[in-house]
Amino acid sequence: MPRIANPNVLAGFETADDAGVYRLTSDLAMVQTVDFFTPIVDDPFTFGAIAAANALSDIYAMGGAPVSALSVVAFPGDGEAGVLEAILRGGLEKMREAGCAVIGGHSVSDAEIKFGYAVTGTIHPDRIKRNSTARPGDALVFTKALGTGVIATALKRGMAKPDWVDSAAESMLTLNRAACEAMLRFDVHACTDITGFGFLGHAREMAVASGVTLEIETSRIRLLAGALECVRAGAVPGGLGNNRGFAESCVESGNEIDPALVTLLYDPQTSGGLLISLAETDASALESLLPGAHRVGSVRSRGNKPIALV
Repeated sequence: MPRIANPNVLAGFETADDAGVYRLTSDLAMVQTVDFFTPIVDDPFTFGAIAAANALSDIYAMGGAPVSALSVVAFPGDGEAGVLEAILRGGLEKMREAGCAVIGGHSVSDAEIKFGYAVTGTIHPDRIKRNSTARPGDALVFTKALGTGVIATALKRGMAKPDWVDSAAESMLTLNRAACEAMLRFDVHACTDITGFGFLGHAREMAVASGVTLEIETSRIRLLAGALECVRAGAVPGGLGNNRGFAESCVESGNEIDPALVTLLYDPQTSGGLLISLAETDASALESLLPGAHRVGSVRSRGNKPIALV
């Protein structure tokens, strides 16, 4: 898609950054994103809250602060009003938690429920965290565990244990606000959130945009309870296969790595964590400051492929 030349567009779609950034003044820019999807949990209130957390995540991944949001709703014309009310209420409560004002929205009649938000945030033009500026020698820190996609698929098929669903929901409901605030205290060179393209899909975007290789230490990757069991039982979402087809050619991997774990690295995530590339000297301090943050690898000069699994 051609981009209309505009010097105030500081981040567009050229490197698949998580949100667009438009400069308003020399010290103020707005960050914009939109995201919506079909239900991934049974409870409508929880679904609405997860959809809000997911949409907000792109703002946090850029280092911004969300300020306002517009809801995007598709709902059956003959659907239960109470279900729609619960979805909207869940989203509103999560937006309130983030300090983000819901100021309107748009709805359409659709046989399939869909919900999300267009979110606007603010940021200083000189403090944008991009996915294209990882540096050789950086450490890679990830802030959540993986597995929401396969667990949601197992839930739809009646295969998921309640505690698996509960832990996945808790992860998806957790805002990336604390992770954003923590990373901004350090010399962070690049950041992206891990969402629909899966860990390796988004890691590939960072590696390609930055002209580096991301070396991922697979033994350090943390997984949600039940994630491996879901993969081994065949509860694999269709999006996972699409992600694998998109990113696998950019990945080199040793034969000794558990195939189920490799599969999970392509699992599409909802409201996933932040993948942060920062100075090696700051990695341990970030891990100590932010519960759940963990070192998952490092950045090196471009090798044979953009991603190396070890």
